Amino acid sequence: MPALTTVVWIAVAVALVGVYLSWTAGRLDRLHARIDAARAALDAQLLRRASVAQELATAGVLDPAASIVLYQAAHDARQAEREQREVAESELSQALRAVFADRAQIEAVRAAPGGEQSAGELEAAVRRVPMARRFHNDAVRAARALRRHRTVRWFRLAGHAPFPLAFEMDDEPPEAVLAGRGGP
Repeated sequence: MPALTTVVWIAVAVALVGVYLSWTAGRLDRLHARIDAARAALDAQLLRRASVAQELATAGVLDPAASIVLYQAAHDARQAEREQREVAESELSQALRAVFADRAQIEAVRAAPGGEQSAGELEAAVRRVPMARRFHNDAVRAARALRRHRTVRWFRLAGHAPFPLAFEMDDEPPEAVLAGRGGP
């Protein structure tokens, strides 16, 4: 009878370990899905920001030098390969800050026909990029923390999923754009 009790306890322990491993693998899978969704949202916000910047650059309301700088940076950000995307997006952030360094440029945009809407779209775009990047990087941080656990490594619960990488870029928005509607 004691041997049967030992077998039952071993079976219960194995079952509990199996449930824990299954739960951990599921949690890791959900984190990877969250990273994918956050990356898609970040990509959409970056594309939106580049599109708004290109529209402003070609609208004829900015001076020619500012239009060229802004258009080229936005074009480069839209066409960048995955490995160069962070650098290209940082350069677009820098171009936006350079072009809209003073309130005169954003006021010129607002004064043009349809400019109030364009300025509003630019403001929304430059506000949403840092939030989307923060959501993505938070998901990456959580997945990395879980993947560092010994249990996850020993039992290879991450499978063949690539190690998640944060998206590091300069996403500081131009102050003059944010100041237009009671910014920070």
